Amino acid sequence: MTELLTLARRYAIAGWRHKWKALLLAWLVCLGGWAYVYTLPNQYRSSARIHADADAILGQVLSGIAVDSRPSSQVEVLQRTLFSRPNLERVAARTGLDLRADSAASREALLKRLEANLRLGLQTRNLFTITYTDTDARMSRDVVQALLTLFMERATANDRQQMENARTFVNQQIQAYEAQLREAEQRRAEFRTRYADLLPSETGGGATGLDNARSRLRTMQGNLQDAEARRDRLKQELEAIPPTLRAGETGAPGVNPAIAEAERTLRELRLQYTDQHPGVAAARNRLAELRATGGGGGGGGGGATVPNPLYEPMRTRLLDAEGQVNSLQRQVRQETANVERLEALARTVPQLQAQFANLDRDYTVLRRSYEELLERRESVQIAGAARSEADRVRLEVVDPPTVPLTPVGPNRFLFATGVLAAGVGAGIALALLFVLLDRSFYTVLDLRKLGLPVIGSISSTEPPRRQGFAVVAFACGFGLLLFAYGAITAGGPALIARIPNLVARFIA
Repeated sequence: MTELLTLARRYAIAGWRHKWKALLLAWLVCLGGWAYVYTLPNQYRSSARIHADADAILGQVLSGIAVDSRPSSQVEVLQRTLFSRPNLERVAARTGLDLRADSAASREALLKRLEANLRLGLQTRNLFTITYTDTDARMSRDVVQALLTLFMERATANDRQQMENARTFVNQQIQAYEAQLREAEQRRAEFRTRYADLLPSETGGGATGLDNARSRLRTMQGNLQDAEARRDRLKQELEAIPPTLRAGETGAPGVNPAIAEAERTLRELRLQYTDQHPGVAAARNRLAELRATGGGGGGGGGGATVPNPLYEPMRTRLLDAEGQVNSLQRQVRQETANVERLEALARTVPQLQAQFANLDRDYTVLRRSYEELLERRESVQIAGAARSEADRVRLEVVDPPTVPLTPVGPNRFLFATGVLAAGVGAGIALALLFVLLDRSFYTVLDLRKLGLPVIGSISSTEPPRRQGFAVVAFACGFGLLLFAYGAITAGGPALIARIPNLVARFIA
C-alpha cells in the first residue's frame, strides 16, 4: 500500500508540471466539440395516425369458410411492401426530395436515409402510425402525407391484387393437379385391368380375384359333397325297393292297383315338375302302357307280377341326382384349374401388391391435394365477394400530419456532456503521456533505484505564495471550462452559432 501511495504521489507531482498543457488541450477539445454539436442541424419529426376499422360481424360470418385478412396482418403486409424501392422512389418524386441528389450515388444514399428515417408502427390492434424525421420541418410533413396517400392506395389495391393473384395461383394449381390426377387414374385403371384377378376389389370388401375363386371353389366342393351324399342315399333307397310286385300284394279286388298307383305317381310328379321333365314323361308312358294292357291281367292271378309303382320315380330321382353330381364335378374341375392358374400368376408377380400400393398412394395424395385446392378456391371466391360487395376494412385518418414547430433532436445536452468528458479525459491522458516520457527524478526513491548512495533531499525552493497562485490559476481555468459548459447547455446555442463568424473576423 505504501508503494502504491508513493507511486501515485510521484505521478501526481510529475503530472502537475504539465497541468497547463492538459488544460489547454481540454479547452481546445471542448470548444471544438461544442461548436460541432451546436452546428448540427435540427431534426423535425412529423407523424400521422390511421385507424383500420374491421367489420367484426362479417369477420365472424366468414370465419372458417373464407380467406380472411385481419387488419393486423394487413398492416404487416403493407409494412413489408410499403418501404420497397419503387414506393420510396415514388415518395421522393412526389415530395421533391429527389432534388437533393445530384448523382446516382447521392440518390442511393438519399433513398437509404429515407428508408432509415421512416417508421410504420402498430400502437393497438387497429391503430398504427407513420412517422418521418428530417432536417426540414415542412419536408417531414410532406413525406408523411405522401406515405399516407400511398398507404391508402395500397390498402385497397394490394388487397385486390393479392386476392387476384391467389385466385390465379389456385386455378393454375388446380389445372396442374387435375392433369396429374387424370394421369394417375389412367395408370391405376390400366394396372387394375391388367391384374384384375390378383388385386383387391373396390366393391368386394377388399378381396382379390384369387380369394373369390378360392371361396367359390370351397362352396362348389361343399355343394358337390351334399349332392354326392344325396345320390348315395337315393341309391340305398332304390336298392331297398323291388322293381316288381305280386298281384296279390296290390290291394282290393276289382280295382287295378298298378293303374291307380301310376296315376297317383303322375299326379305327384306333375306337382313338382313340368310336363317336359323326364320323370313326368316316364310316368305318363307307364300309365299309358298299363291302360293298354288292361292293368297287367286285372285284379286276379295269384302268381302274376306287376311293376312296382315306387321303383320308377325313385330311379328317376337318382338319375337327376347323378346328373347334378356330374355337373358339380365339372364346375369344381374348372374352378380348380382357375385357382391353380391364379396362384401360379401370383407367384410369378411377387411385387404386384407393392406396385399397386404405390400407384394407389400417389393417386390418393393427388386426389386429397386436388380436393383441398377446390376448397381453397371456394374460400378465395367467397372472400373476394365479401371484399367487393362489403367494406371489409375501412381506413380512417385519425391524426393528419402537421408541420412540426419544435425539433426532436439532436440531444445537445447529452452531446455537450460527452464532449466535456472527452476534453477532460484528453487532458488527463496528455499529462499521463508526458509523465511516462519524462525521465526526471521526483522522489528519493527514484534516486535510490540507480544504486547510488543518497545522503538526503532538499525540499522545493519555490515560495509557497507562488505555488498557491499556480493552484488558484489552474482551478480558475478548470472552473471557467465548467462555467462554459453550463452556459452552453443552459442557453448558449446562439453564442456557439456565432463562433464561426467570430473566428472569421479574427482571421480577417
